[in-house]
Amino acid sequence: MHPLLKYTLDLFDALPTPVDKAPSPVRARKPQTGKDDGSFVPLAPVEYAQTAIKNIAKAEPDRVALPVQSLGQAIAPASFVHPRANREVRLDNAVVAYAFERAKRRTIGFVVGPDGLVVRAPKWTPVFEVEAALQEKALWILRKLGETRERQNRRDEAQIVWRDGAELPFLGESVMVLLDPTHAFKAAGAQLDLAPTNALGLPMGLHTLRVGLSKTASPEQIRDAVQAWLMRQAQQNFKQRLDHFAPLLQVQWRRLGLSNAGTRWGSARSDGSIRLNWRLIHFRQPVIDYVVAHELSHLRVMDHSPRFWDTVRSVVPDYASLRGQLKDDAVPRWK
Repeated sequence: MHPLLKYTLDLFDALPTPVDKAPSPVRARKPQTGKDDGSFVPLAPVEYAQTAIKNIAKAEPDRVALPVQSLGQAIAPASFVHPRANREVRLDNAVVAYAFERAKRRTIGFVVGPDGLVVRAPKWTPVFEVEAALQEKALWILRKLGETRERQNRRDEAQIVWRDGAELPFLGESVMVLLDPTHAFKAAGAQLDLAPTNALGLPMGLHTLRVGLSKTASPEQIRDAVQAWLMRQAQQNFKQRLDHFAPLLQVQWRRLGLSNAGTRWGSARSDGSIRLNWRLIHFRQPVIDYVVAHELSHLRVMDHSPRFWDTVRSVVPDYASLRGQLKDDAVPRWK
């Protein structure tokens, strides 16, 4: 492996801005004629090929099974375009437009996020070395870009339509929102009614979150009321789990703040201040516990060294799989 390379992967919540950009023209070598002069001729434009297919289809309709537009789809490579892209590279079967930055660092760094690929390199590194590094890790980059795009598609599908009967995840289970103007639910604004369970203790149907709003409430009113209830549940849940894990890790937390950050699930400061993203309340309790233990562990080790991960593992042995769920699970996007 090239000695200058260092690869990192950051995953964020912000969605990428798709940008369509035509790939560079493809050129092909002339057929062999006994002597190879190394010359190239351009491939026939796609529209000419489509015309030829149409002509064949008229003469021999049974021999043409694919629609004409499928040829263009087959020829066109996959495309990944960062909104701030200033360079473009062909990696295997894909065109990747990436944001290239010069930075005060000693290595070439790759960051794959929902916006796309960001490449950072030292000021003294020539561009051809950067391009060589991209080719060397092409499979890794394309795999991560594909995974990120698939993850964002799942999150798009999880987008909540705020209305009576809307569904959303709460502690890993589905909850249905029902507007109930006959109750104010005191200061809570909403009340969770658990679904009946079967002999195995599994819910028979969806849990119901009754919200004290009129049936004519606007989507914004419903969203705000549900968010306020979820944030109260998050505050209570996080405090309980902080109190559980702090003695196990032999640390003390001083203050809890809820965040709505789009790029991180939590943070910790050396003074004992902990910030946790309230949207963690969508996940199962073990995933929440991992994030709580992660941030408390920073009160002992303020980095991500092996000693830090050993600290996390001491209270959450399966932290690696739980960490993966933070990246893979589709949680609703809040606007």
